[in-house]
Amino acid sequence: MPIIKSSIKDVRRTKRRTARNSAEKNKVRTAMKAVLAAKTAEEAAQKLKEVMRVLDKACAHGILKRNTASRHISRLSSFVHKKFKK
Repeated sequence: MPIIKSSIKDVRRTKRRTARNSAEKNKVRTAMKAVLAAKTAEEAAQKLKEVMRVLDKACAHGILKRNTASRHISRLSSFVHKKFKK
């Protein structure tokens, strides 16, 4: 446990940030799983659109890097197109 006042504040700040970051990461994971579990093409398209929004927000908030978000979007859209190809 830190003794210096600024270090004590830093511990509290880190705890808040960690909670916020992990909550946002969980939103990303949940949205990605929803795309993989989609049963119809329409549902998959809707979920994919939602995942894109969630990933872009996570990227804007600094939770994920831009290329990581792009890679996830690319892989998920490829998955959806292959799974529901007509």
